[in-house]
Amino acid sequence: MPHATNLPTPRLQALILCGPGVSLNTFTSSPADLPKALLPIANRPMVWYPLDWCYRMGLTSITLITPPESAPALEAALATNPALTNLPNPKPEVLAPEGLSQTTGTGELLRLESVQRCITGDFVVLPCDLVCEVEGTRVLQQWMTLNPLPAGSVKAGKRAGGMAVFYPTHGLEGISTKKDETDFIATVPIAQPAVPPPQSSLRGNIEQIVVSMPTDTLNDKLEEDKGFLRLRQSLMERHGRVKMRMKWRDAGVYVFPKWVKDFAKANDRFDSISEDVLGWWAKAGWQEGLAEKLGLREVLEPAQPTDDSGGDGGAEDEEDDIDAAALSTTKSSRPPPQQKQSLFFATRVHTTPSAQRQPLTVPPLLAYIAPSPSPLIRRVDTSAQLLTISLYLAKLPLDHPLSHDAKVHPSAQLDQQTRVSLEDSLIAENVKLGFRSNVKESVIGAGCEIGKNVRITRSLLMEGVVVGDGCVLVGCIVGRRARIEGVKVAAAPAGEGEAGATDGVWKEKQKKKKGEVDEDEERTRLTECEVAPNYVVEAGTEAKGEKMMGFDTEGDDEEGFGAGEEEEEDEMEE
Repeated sequence: MPHATNLPTPRLQALILCGPGVSLNTFTSSPADLPKALLPIANRPMVWYPLDWCYRMGLTSITLITPPESAPALEAALATNPALTNLPNPKPEVLAPEGLSQTTGTGELLRLESVQRCITGDFVVLPCDLVCEVEGTRVLQQWMTLNPLPAGSVKAGKRAGGMAVFYPTHGLEGISTKKDETDFIATVPIAQPAVPPPQSSLRGNIEQIVVSMPTDTLNDKLEEDKGFLRLRQSLMERHGRVKMRMKWRDAGVYVFPKWVKDFAKANDRFDSISEDVLGWWAKAGWQEGLAEKLGLREVLEPAQPTDDSGGDGGAEDEEDDIDAAALSTTKSSRPPPQQKQSLFFATRVHTTPSAQRQPLTVPPLLAYIAPSPSPLIRRVDTSAQLLTISLYLAKLPLDHPLSHDAKVHPSAQLDQQTRVSLEDSLIAENVKLGFRSNVKESVIGAGCEIGKNVRITRSLLMEGVVVGDGCVLVGCIVGRRARIEGVKVAAAPAGEGEAGATDGVWKEKQKKKKGEVDEDEERTRLTECEVAPNYVVEAGTEAKGEKMMGFDTEGDDEEGFGAGEEEEEDEMEE
């Protein structure tokens, strides 16, 4: 499967945030053993999908940021997992900053010293749970086209803006649900080019963000104001046409210029990139005086040349300091440049140059608002999404960039009369399927052992799962190396003699040889259940909608890595 389909983009580096995955706590309760980034989506580690997306758009400087306790497992997977080792070179680096925990917000993460040192130019931030069919090169193309920075622009006080990606939570059958998390965004149109863009361009879906917040924060504001959403008059004065959306979600994909790291560092109250960095940046573009309170003037305006001067990346700042005419050996009659003098009018009040500063221009925060319906863009951060996205990928044709080379791996062993629905199922390597087993619209992980007369429908089995004879699984997610015991034999009827018992044993042996299951025997039936890794489900269990875990972690409600801890707005907005 090809990866390097585009030329490298040396200006940009990618930061993939490998968070804790508390919403998937049935399978990630031990992040040192199995972090969220290594959970399988359609028989590939979750982090494979954003890595593949980066390589396809030409990004080769990739860093995985993870808490220290998850770093060894992640490094081991990069060295041994076949899906990850087959990715092109150079391989991604793993950064495990000291002080980064499972509950650290993404805004706080950007302020960590090691992360600040890691960011050396413009950068792309994306989550480890992203699955995206939209080509990343098309998003980058719009960001670069709408942020042209000619030589000298940094010294003139011009800085590049940013771009986020939002996807619709409705419109995809079998994937979209009413329980999907959403965000509230208000946008205004951008200036259209004189020449209409081609139909394949994303330009028609690019807008400027003026308000951005999670829907939960919006609901809190509505409750405080008794059902009214209060908007500032300055927003209406600055932008006469504002469009509001509530059925889209922030994909966690951001294209940022280098100065954003200084913006995050200057505001130690920023906990989340999505809510705080984007939210305050968007408001600073139209709310009078807010940019000054956020320290954007110190961040954006050019400072005196230093070894750590903040530009928009790489060699761009160096080019600003070069005078091509002065280096030329060709004689010129051009007079030497004269020193510019500041003009001040007479006044009784003493003024300084700092008091004569021009109004600050905040670079725009743009967004690609994916239309509905559109190619798949999803964050897989819930168990429901883990299952539905895995089943969606299992249905893709073999020529799709995200598909596998084969629906059933050549090393898989299928017993007689076993049925596998090839159009909507995936069978990984070294899987054993017993006599008369039936697999439909499901994903079976590597090394699984499926017994006789097993029925598996719309389910996801991670690696090393053992399923006993006669089990029925519908809509289930089974963690790696879990064991589901098979048929439980009913006790012999009272009063049956030794001869009858001997005859019963003989019949039972004959049924086992034929792979049959008696109606008196109790099957193990699981419907829409989640089974934790290494958990053993006893024979004869019948359950629906249950989480089967060795211990309870449901009390954990902190999500970390920018999952959306809410804070009250402070005096900056006043």
